[in-house]
Amino acid sequence: MSHYTDALTQLGANTTQPQSPEEAVLERVPNPQPGTLYAVRFTQPEFTSLCPITGQPDFAHLVIDYVPGDWLVESKSLKLFLGSFRNHGAFHEDCTVGIGKRIAELLDPQWLRIGGYWYPRGGMPIDVFWQTGAAPQGLWLPDQGVPTYRGRG
Repeated sequence: MSHYTDALTQLGANTTQPQSPEEAVLERVPNPQPGTLYAVRFTQPEFTSLCPITGQPDFAHLVIDYVPGDWLVESKSLKLFLGSFRNHGAFHEDCTVGIGKRIAELLDPQWLRIGGYWYPRGGMPIDVFWQTGAAPQGLWLPDQGVPTYRGRG
């Protein structure tokens, strides 16, 4: 392993799925392109959590975009973190904004946004969006590419 990954505890190891977001460990690695304006996108089209009232499963398509500062999120730890919501009861808004804030706290990125495109609950889809501020000027940032829910239309 290189000196970049020496402090990582999950990459390259047999790692069990955390049972809750609080138990999940998010890790970071140094940005190999510091001072360069670029965006990183993570897409999780099969995100699941539980309704905090009924315990029924909720499903979302998450899109996380960020502009790195000094750090990148280590992708295996992000995958395990997102998977830890499978047995976690929280409203859509709490899941989406909480994920965005946790990543932003870890990385201190130049900019971050998250789109939570939730599948219908009770016949109504709920989309939740959060960002740390305005996107940096000059950043090429594609649309998140998730269409508005149309049902069978």
